[in-house]
Amino acid sequence: MKKIFVFILPLFLLTACTKDITRFNNATKQPTTVPAGPVFTYSTRVLNDFLTDCSGNNTFRHIVQHWSQTIIQDATVYNFLATQTNDLWWNRMYIVLANLHSCDSILAAPTTVSPVIIKNQRAITDIMSVYVWNILVNTFGNVPYTQALNYNNLFPKYDDAKSIHMDLEKRLAADIAALDATSTSFAASEDLIYSGKVSSWSAFANSLMIKIAMTLADVDAANSKSLVEAASPKAFQTSATDAVWPYFAVPSNNPMYNAIVTSGRQDFIACSTLIDTMKLYSDPRLPGFFTTNSAGQYQGTREGETNGVIFANESKPSARLSQPNTPYVMMDLVDMEFYRAEAIERGFNVGGTAEQPYDSAIAMSIRYWGGTQASALAYLAQPNVAYTTAPGTWQQKIGLQKWIALYNRGFDCWVDLRRFDYPTMIPPVAAQSGFPNRLPYPSSRYNEQALNGANYTQAAAAIGGDKPETKLYWDVH
Repeated sequence: MKKIFVFILPLFLLTACTKDITRFNNATKQPTTVPAGPVFTYSTRVLNDFLTDCSGNNTFRHIVQHWSQTIIQDATVYNFLATQTNDLWWNRMYIVLANLHSCDSILAAPTTVSPVIIKNQRAITDIMSVYVWNILVNTFGNVPYTQALNYNNLFPKYDDAKSIHMDLEKRLAADIAALDATSTSFAASEDLIYSGKVSSWSAFANSLMIKIAMTLADVDAANSKSLVEAASPKAFQTSATDAVWPYFAVPSNNPMYNAIVTSGRQDFIACSTLIDTMKLYSDPRLPGFFTTNSAGQYQGTREGETNGVIFANESKPSARLSQPNTPYVMMDLVDMEFYRAEAIERGFNVGGTAEQPYDSAIAMSIRYWGGTQASALAYLAQPNVAYTTAPGTWQQKIGLQKWIALYNRGFDCWVDLRRFDYPTMIPPVAAQSGFPNRLPYPSSRYNEQALNGANYTQAAAAIGGDKPETKLYWDVH
């Protein structure tokens, strides 16, 4: 007798051929649209993490001879091929710029949000873009600008650095004019710099204008004078508007905590160029900057030196720098007071004498690093510090004190060190090049010569050669 088998198929198999299942391609756990606020937060976080970091990706503390190292010397001797600082710096800045560009595109889309709020948010986003572009140009010189951030153009041309700076000034002026302090902007949880306070962003933008204009003062004095005089009354006047990036507990911590504490690294030490200068001037900021060595002394070593250098015998960066919640100062009143002192010496009409903002900047720096007002006054009373009696030109007086005050802000310090050409840096032991007046274009991870060869070659020739020693157009001394 034959057996008859009956197969009962699951209902979903019987219906699979007739139903539309494309809905399963939808990523239901991902947002279909991304709000601008979190993109702005992410962009500014990525930027500040990179500026703050002290790993091999950020060697500027070594270039300005604030820090040295005991073992791995690539960063101290300008071995950019090994550290890949130039590759990573280039890539990170363009990533930040791309994200800020996306943020602006989101804000430009139709929305029910008040047009005044959107206008403020777009202005603030562009102000941050100008801030990043200024870093990029002052690092490399000519860079892709007008054709950058376009994913359809894989071979962007490099723009002339001076033309970029001129356009940044125009953009910044338009952003300042667009800000409306009677309205709001990003939410406090989205804007970790100023909590969405538009008046503070206005002060920041005017201060950034001074920063750019003063960098170009030796090559465009008339334009710099006009911009600085207009911006100074609206730039930082009190430390309440300082641009400070906050850090918190892990995982939202200062990246130096990871680089020094959790990594267990024991090779970051004081550079003798800075620590010996501070000892000579009896600088009250020494305990804020560095620890004492095993003998209770402040001791540093020359960049690149390994012979006889023992970690226990050298001063280290103070514990304050590597706390999880140590903030990073993007730009502050100390900056502006030094710029005002310089502007007065250049004949710009910003009021007062150069001595007043010079004294103010130094005193604020000393108090920030743990000193008292009394110790600040005692420091300023020294004949080799007091503005009227300190030796050297105004460039040397301001340059030396600003070099000290910009401790832990390696990139900004490097820009001013190139502008003032003072103090003089001691050549590292076994240096791989002369003093870096710029970083070379990317060559290892992101090889511009191979990936964008024709435009790279043209750019390298236009600036005088893709070498660390090549001076940027504004560095005329």
